[in-house]
Amino acid sequence: MAKAGPAGTTRGSIMITLDDIQAAADRIQKDILATPLIFSPALSRMFGAEIHLKMENLQKTGSFKARGAMNLIKASCDRIPKGGVVAASAGNHAQGVALAARQAGIPATIVMPVGASISKQEATRSYGGTVLLEGQTVSESLAVAEKLARDGRTFIHPFDDPLIMAGQGTVALEIVETLPDVDRVIIPVGGGGVIAGMAVALRARRPGVRITGVQAAVCPSAVAAIQKGAIVEISGATSIADGIAVRQTGTAPFEIIRDQVDNVVTVEEEHIAAAILLLMERKKIVAEGAGAVALAALMSRAVQLHPGEKTVLLISGGNLDSPLLGRIIRKGLIQSGRILRVNVMLADEPGVLAGLLNCIAERQANVLHIHHNRSRRDFPVNMTAVELELETRGESHVEEIERSLREAGYTLTVC
Repeated sequence: MAKAGPAGTTRGSIMITLDDIQAAADRIQKDILATPLIFSPALSRMFGAEIHLKMENLQKTGSFKARGAMNLIKASCDRIPKGGVVAASAGNHAQGVALAARQAGIPATIVMPVGASISKQEATRSYGGTVLLEGQTVSESLAVAEKLARDGRTFIHPFDDPLIMAGQGTVALEIVETLPDVDRVIIPVGGGGVIAGMAVALRARRPGVRITGVQAAVCPSAVAAIQKGAIVEISGATSIADGIAVRQTGTAPFEIIRDQVDNVVTVEEEHIAAAILLLMERKKIVAEGAGAVALAALMSRAVQLHPGEKTVLLISGGNLDSPLLGRIIRKGLIQSGRILRVNVMLADEPGVLAGLLNCIAERQANVLHIHHNRSRRDFPVNMTAVELELETRGESHVEEIERSLREAGYTLTVC
């Protein structure tokens, strides 16, 4: 891919330029938050670079999506029919459109997949949107929304629209204003609207900046499009980064990604979970899966930074469902070696279990759960399997515990 491109990008009649993005910034500045760009000493030490976090999780509605929706509705208000607007989304775009429509005093109908989280449905309703549950996927919901638009509503696409992309591009203007000599920006990629808008602004304001996109490995639609040289629809799987699990990149965003983004990488689910956990523990930041993928790219070494490189990670959203949070934290703890699950074969005799627990206590591990299993068919009648879940300090501590148990003569299997 090209390392740089022109300040404006065209696809047929669609063009977005720095002027469009600046106009969007002027248009929405009183309606959105200029979110903070914070320096992280801990992450900087961890990755040997100068790491800054762009906190769009603190944006109104908890996501950058409010920017694009606000820009489109404010720019088009005099052309929107009495039926209002209609959009399709699993969460963040829905909330952004509902808020922007309410502030403009127009009705908003939001089509969401039947499996959309209840909390995101309720949040959309709280911003004034009328929620319709139609379709099993966002793609199916989009088809329903486009059909509804024919009945006298303005359809608002989540990413494949110049006004949406221009609104999202205002994030980049704030980054360059705060950190003019930024070297690299790492951005989540779903349909491509935010990275497209930001890339146009960054190339115009900071031509030498490196722009890296990140996708969930289970749904790499932009990566597949880049490899083929054309947009393709893929059969993506469920991801904890549901906000970017988009099976087909937008037509207009793809043109910009291809011409102006340096590379797009993928990250696995376990690294996304670990990144969410790290942001919570080190920075006290709640980020949804899509909002944490930029950090996951560093943690998985999908992106490796040059020493001292001034790098911005876009924390794109913070709308993490509470029921999902506990599962993600647990997965992140296991991935980072903070939880060790182990089966130990013991003689079923008095005092033997106490000896095992004493050995674990000497290594200063905390027993979270313990279960005796005397029913395994492959065990002699005088033996038992003890299943342990231990809280540890990390990978080196896990290795120390395993080594100590084996040296003490225990037969163990790490789960």
